[in-house]
Amino acid sequence: MQLLIIHADDFNYSLTGKTPVAEEIDPNLVNEAVNFLEEPLVIFCTVEKEDVKNTANIVKQAFGEIKEIADKLKPRMLVLYPYAHLSNSLAAPSLAISALNALKTELEPFYTVYRAPFGWYKSFKISCKGHPLSESSRHITDSAAVAGAVSSKKTREDVVKDVESEFFILNYDGAETKIDLKNESVLDDKVLKGFPSLRKVIAYEEFKIKEGETPPSVSAMRRLEIADHEENSDSGHLRFYPKGTLLYKLLSDWAEDIALNHLKCMEIETPLIYNWNKPEIKGQGESFHERHYSVFVPDEKSDTGGFAPSKEFVLRFAGDFGLFSMLKDAKMSYKQLPLRFYEISKSFRYEKSGELSGLRRLRGFTMPDIHSFCLNLEEGFNEYQVLYRTYADLAEGTGIEYAVVFRIVKEYYDKYKDKIIELLKYSKKPALIEVLSKMKHYWALKHEFQGVDSVNGSCQLSTVQLDVEDAKRYGLNFTAETGEKTGCIICHSSVGAIERWMYLLLEEALKKNIPVFPLWLSPTQVRIIPVSDKFMDFAVKLKEDMFKSDIRVDIDDRDFSLGKKIMFAEEEWVPYIVVVGQKESESGVLSVRDRYKERKNFNFTPPDFIKGIKAGTEGMPFRKLILPDMLSKRPIFVG
Repeated sequence: MQLLIIHADDFNYSLTGKTPVAEEIDPNLVNEAVNFLEEPLVIFCTVEKEDVKNTANIVKQAFGEIKEIADKLKPRMLVLYPYAHLSNSLAAPSLAISALNALKTELEPFYTVYRAPFGWYKSFKISCKGHPLSESSRHITDSAAVAGAVSSKKTREDVVKDVESEFFILNYDGAETKIDLKNESVLDDKVLKGFPSLRKVIAYEEFKIKEGETPPSVSAMRRLEIADHEENSDSGHLRFYPKGTLLYKLLSDWAEDIALNHLKCMEIETPLIYNWNKPEIKGQGESFHERHYSVFVPDEKSDTGGFAPSKEFVLRFAGDFGLFSMLKDAKMSYKQLPLRFYEISKSFRYEKSGELSGLRRLRGFTMPDIHSFCLNLEEGFNEYQVLYRTYADLAEGTGIEYAVVFRIVKEYYDKYKDKIIELLKYSKKPALIEVLSKMKHYWALKHEFQGVDSVNGSCQLSTVQLDVEDAKRYGLNFTAETGEKTGCIICHSSVGAIERWMYLLLEEALKKNIPVFPLWLSPTQVRIIPVSDKFMDFAVKLKEDMFKSDIRVDIDDRDFSLGKKIMFAEEEWVPYIVVVGQKESESGVLSVRDRYKERKNFNFTPPDFIKGIKAGTEGMPFRKLILPDMLSKRPIFVG
């Protein structure tokens, strides 16, 4: 049971609507405002699913905590206010109502107690007194089951408290320097002077420097009509406008091409929703510390509605569940390994509201995941190296700024240090190495490419993890040469969330004096601007020729001056602007304003111009323009 306790000057609320689990109350109360409950102690209360194991003990403990606070503060009355927003693990409505009534009964011999109705939408106003004891919270657990417990949930600190860390900077020339990440002065150490990107990541991730500064992409994504917040959804879920949808689709195509054509993965698709009562699902969920969406289903056996008390599901917060369930039932032979599987799908994590930021951190995001199942540790590490090099090539190809961070158990660092140096030589980057005294997760080794934004913050992009434990947990076995069932070594990897790539590409563009996307990702690659309607036929003919060559080109046919049309194209970051008039139509030579070259003008014949664009996008995915090619036909989404 979760309690938020506020000592108030006054508190009032009114009922505004009925939820499917609302308890029946006097109809006269539905539209009646309850005003000015003066000098109350307001107890916002969430009854949790775990409370069913020993409800009487939970109520007894809650009574003791509330009475102790009330005896100190001497409120005029107590208000028990059902509040479902203090936990993701809600008890069945019948249990919650029963527990609240029992708590009210326990408190009534000592105080006047008012209980607000359960399951109703309510508006309320509260005036907190603001003294040192006016706000407090309590998490009540079954202390009969866990003696002396404040909370029965396993925290990150519980998991890692016995694991010690050492930190090193490992250069690609093999030089290794131990550093102290408890002391911020390490940022001034000469070992980091030559590695600015890595220094930025350490400053942000370890010392929280720049944390809270709003990246400019948060406003730019809206101004450029790429993405925006959706007010009718939960926070952290965005709408994508057509330009943003094109970016999203192109990056998704890029991830798919890597997986299916370069790495020859098998593609699968699995559900978004999973049974939280399955031990393996809940076990993995502990590592996310309840940052998941719970889904409750209707109780089909109930005549009065409500949710089924024994059924709780979660939206997927990682891509493992469905694949591992699929392979648990599959027959695999050592002759078939390694096996690679690819899936791109939405995942959901209930990040704290203060952590949400534009495209950088969301509650709903798209993960292109690759899982490789290997024969043994040697084959697993070989696969790890293939994936590292693949993702390094991709990160370099996008031109974004990034740094490398490894986290590795000591025995594996001692074994693979020389191989890690070889990987750093490949990407020509140093790495921050965290060496762990022992295992604290399912992986023995992992690395992250940490992208750096325009305000020197960072966020994870690509990652590869060498998993030595999950095969046993999930029963993922292959038939060995001896005929025995043997567990796989698993490489978990992802090129990175699609939305986060969008974020870092925006941020990388915003670092430049003249922002621009890579050509293959620019929603409009060429903007044709006829100086008057007289040259529209020439503009259309040029556009059609470019269309046939798979170039995204549009025409500004609106009633604006030439100067304004050029300004609008610049504001949209269009890479190439072609103004056509008498000279161009007669000579057949185009004057092209090149955003990649400081907006300088260059002359090309149309075939040479097309050839240059095709060379600049060679090997990258292409999608056609998804907006009308005449700007006069386009709606304005923002502004």
